[in-house]
Amino acid sequence: MKRNGINGHALAGPVPLRIRFGKALFRYRWFYLMMVPGLLYYLIYHYVPMAGLMIAFKDYNLSKGIWGSEWVGFKHFETIFGSPDFYKLIRNTLVISVYRIVFNMLPDVLLALMLNEVRKMWFKRIIQTVTYGPYFLSWVIVYGLAVAFLAQDTGIVNYYIRELGGAPVNFLADNGTFRSILISTDIWKNTGFGAIIYLASLATINQELYEAAVVDGAGRWRQLWHITLPGIRDVFILLLILRIGSILDAGFEQVYIFLNARVYEVGDIIDTWVFRRGLEQLEFSVAIATNLFKSVIGFILVIGANKLAKKFGGSGIW
Repeated sequence: MKRNGINGHALAGPVPLRIRFGKALFRYRWFYLMMVPGLLYYLIYHYVPMAGLMIAFKDYNLSKGIWGSEWVGFKHFETIFGSPDFYKLIRNTLVISVYRIVFNMLPDVLLALMLNEVRKMWFKRIIQTVTYGPYFLSWVIVYGLAVAFLAQDTGIVNYYIRELGGAPVNFLADNGTFRSILISTDIWKNTGFGAIIYLASLATINQELYEAAVVDGAGRWRQLWHITLPGIRDVFILLLILRIGSILDAGFEQVYIFLNARVYEVGDIIDTWVFRRGLEQLEFSVAIATNLFKSVIGFILVIGANKLAKKFGGSGIW
């Protein structure tokens, strides 16, 4: 206990950390209780399975299990990096992912900005419904629609090409058009969902800023440039960082469904190769090693992108 030099009263010392923690835990006990299901989900389905990463360093055998399989160190990583297809897979994955980032994020922003300017609510709801609807379709259905339009023999597009005297084009099996089809169908399917995220961000912008801009004589374009775009900048940067972190994914489900042997040169990505080696050929160790490599690269990219975002004035993820 300390004595005050003026009046002689005793002053209490600092409260121990465990007491402060206990009080905070009791005060917010219901909030922590609501967090338990989510924490258990991530613990059980995301963190506990990480013990299986040991398979990447073992010659995994189903009958022996993870612990009984022989330890081989970095053998499977040497197999991956020594594969003649490895650099082709990296190239295709990066190209398709960069195309997705460049061409998929801008339509989301543009659609959100246009919808934000619509004053007729009934018309705005119709447009949102029409653009958001494809998001709920599976890639199998989207591929079926692509076949209906682009098939060489029965597709609608090739029907009109033949009617105009041209030769039909096998769009889905052509190296020159395959990536364009991937990106186009992805834009059609996901733009409406992406626009909703930006619309939510636009709704948080203080309307008094627009009123002050009008008083100062700013038109719609100046309001857009000085108020609207800065208002959604942080969300755009956040989504960009997340996309950069998953740049080695390239959309497995879509690519796997659209992929065929004729377009392996431009369409085969890391995940489709892992699927064939891991599940079809039962080389589980190679598949796990590849995914571990992807995770490490993704982690590095997220850290780097977050630091760059903060350096240039963005908020980043943390």
